[in-house]
Amino acid sequence: MAEKELTITRVFDAPRELVFQAWTVPEQFANWMGPRGFTAYDVKMDLTEGGAWQATIGNDEGIEHTSGGTYREISPPERLVFTFFWLSSPEETTLVTVDFTDLGDKTEMTFHQGEFRTTESRDEHRPGWSETFENLTAHLTRQETNR
Repeated sequence: MAEKELTITRVFDAPRELVFQAWTVPEQFANWMGPRGFTAYDVKMDLTEGGAWQATIGNDEGIEHTSGGTYREISPPERLVFTFFWLSSPEETTLVTVDFTDLGDKTEMTFHQGEFRTTESRDEHRPGWSETFENLTAHLTRQETNR
């Protein structure tokens, strides 16, 4: 089972509450969600357990991908758990758990997604999430500068 799961850990130079807000405030989420070259828009969040979320990412070439899911656990500012699927392939629904560990003025984020249908699908998601978390780093730096 672990071979079909993806875990990425990052440390951000921002307090935990700020990192949690980046995941849960639609306007902030839209500022960083998506890999390099993509911009998020049409972000909808019913931030309640059992509530739905949806976001579309697009690039300058007109390629669009819409993802969505349902919130399973919302424990500010420690944890966020939700289902994730692409509208183009809803048969592969994964569970995402994001844990936020307080390191003082820094935050360790552990992102876990699984179970994927195949290891190839897992491996296809890794670079996109890695680039997305680079965008999150830049977003948090802007947020910290504006505080």
